[in-house]
Amino acid sequence: MPLTTTAAIMSHARRHGVIAFNVVTLEQADGLIAGAEAAEHPVILQVSEHCLDFHASGARAFLCGLTELVRQRRALASIHLDHIETPSWLRVGAGTGVSSAMVDASRLSFAENVRTVADLTQMLHADGWYVEAELGEIGGKRGAHASGVRTDPDEAAVFVSATGIDALAVAVGSSHGMSTADATLDDELIAAIADRVSVPLVLHGSSGVSAAGIRRAVAVGITKVNIGTRVATTYSDALRRSFEQNPATDPRPHLRAARDAVSATTVEVLSSLTGENGGGRNAL
Repeated sequence: MPLTTTAAIMSHARRHGVIAFNVVTLEQADGLIAGAEAAEHPVILQVSEHCLDFHASGARAFLCGLTELVRQRRALASIHLDHIETPSWLRVGAGTGVSSAMVDASRLSFAENVRTVADLTQMLHADGWYVEAELGEIGGKRGAHASGVRTDPDEAAVFVSATGIDALAVAVGSSHGMSTADATLDDELIAAIADRVSVPLVLHGSSGVSAAGIRRAVAVGITKVNIGTRVATTYSDALRRSFEQNPATDPRPHLRAARDAVSATTVEVLSSLTGENGGGRNAL
């Protein structure tokens, strides 16, 4: 049974990194898992609060479906809740196979962020969950950060110590929702933060970072690399092309095309950890 916990994946990924992919549909997730199988690389499947809102009353069933998909395949994967601002969604995830969450209180003041994250971390740790959080919103999330904002290493150290989190998302030059890979990361800052905190660092908005940039970031201290926009774009573009080529009402051929496109993109993204020659076969 290849379903594992995010804690287990993260503990083995400190040196070589791991990609965390956001998913919205089971077909998209199936393509991601197939790509992970082909690349022989563990992955984290992430479900955002926006995705849970979309599935609404079916959100718990969706999470259970992801778990069953992973259990039936060879790729080692965990299920993670991403950017959770509404604590009730954490309860929905309990008992579904989810083993971690990114608790997002970043729109609050520093003191309120610390207090909220610390309380939720204590609650989630009691259930055996792994917890990620961030100091302030990464660029592109509702515009709360001006261009060029960066995480302060000393503030990061205080935040990690005060909250007890297991992983810290940092602002080092990437932005959510980027459609081109031209973000320039501050590798010196990544190294400085990694030197000040004991927990793994997380890079959000990684669709906007080149493969070489991702490898450099991992080399200097990033452990978890979040990819959302690139996979979503691949999925949507494949659906669009399929409908244009064959406007059949049966959705299966279109979903199959989208699933296969996501699988191919997943292999490409996973290669960003190791370069063109592979070598990223880091099955736990």
